[in-house]
Amino acid sequence: MAKNKDFTTTSADGTVLYHMAPKKKMRLTLSKRKALSGWLLVLPFVIGLIFVYGPILFSSLRAVFYSVEVKLTGIEYYFVGIGNIKWAFQDDLYFVDSLVNGFKSLLIQVPAIIIFSLFMAIILNQKMRGRAAFRAIFFLPVILSIGIIDTIDTNAQLTMAAITGGIDDGTGALTEGANSFVSMMDLNNLFANVQIGGGFMEIAMGLVNDIFNVVSRSGVQMLIFLSGLQSISPAIYESCQIDGASAWETFWKVTLPMISPMILVNSIYTLIDAFTASSNKVINHIFINIGGNSNPINSMYEYVDPATGETIHKLFSDNSLRTTEMWIYVVFISLLVVVVALLMKAFVFYQKRD
Repeated sequence: MAKNKDFTTTSADGTVLYHMAPKKKMRLTLSKRKALSGWLLVLPFVIGLIFVYGPILFSSLRAVFYSVEVKLTGIEYYFVGIGNIKWAFQDDLYFVDSLVNGFKSLLIQVPAIIIFSLFMAIILNQKMRGRAAFRAIFFLPVILSIGIIDTIDTNAQLTMAAITGGIDDGTGALTEGANSFVSMMDLNNLFANVQIGGGFMEIAMGLVNDIFNVVSRSGVQMLIFLSGLQSISPAIYESCQIDGASAWETFWKVTLPMISPMILVNSIYTLIDAFTASSNKVINHIFINIGGNSNPINSMYEYVDPATGETIHKLFSDNSLRTTEMWIYVVFISLLVVVVALLMKAFVFYQKRD
């Protein structure tokens, strides 16, 4: 097919007429229009991030390599290099231990939340009477776990644990009585005649005792899975029934691949939600314990006073240490999210691409 080009014609009186080809209108495909809509949606956030939060983030990042002191004359910066980072990894042992322990707990907690939310979404997606009421009931823990209700519940648990003094679980360690449903002794009695390792029973005990936390943090994931399940065409399931596929085969061959993008989204959301929760031990340690009696600052740095040329020894600044550990925490979370996204991307099924 020939392309539209400019051309000339000659009239009856010999005049040469110049004709311009009509310009083609640029038409975007449906996928490009959707992509453009997405960029327009996040554009206000990008602009705010660059022009509003950008200077704040730069100032915060600067504090990682400086000791910041707030005085009456203003804010003074003293360059310490990587001294703040060394202090976080060498002197603040609780910070490193909390990062490692938090990562270990996520290896169990995140899959439990994803599996539970997917299981409940499949049940709530079935046709039954009162389906809307059941969905509201299962979303209630999410509402109850935020705001003032969460504060009241946390204070009540701490008060009950202080009164009861904890429960001896048979291992020599005390567990909080307000948060423990089962103990190691209960599981030992239950699996007395079954050869199951102690590590498995510790994982099972942790999941059972953490059931309220799992349920309360599964609401958003449940809604995402519900939207994914409802986007699957009923014609696909009808074809499976005609071909004689069982419900089990349909789940593994159709349902799970079709909602695999939602599994990726929920996994990343659950990771970030767990690391930024108000009950997170790392965050509480950074904002409460640094410089206090539980974690005194005993490391010093030296700098040369530009006015006198004298070498001065000073303690690290609380503000700089908090900022440094928060940036280390952010980098740790970002790397973990990237690793999870790359690992799961190989198993994600995109209908248009695949």
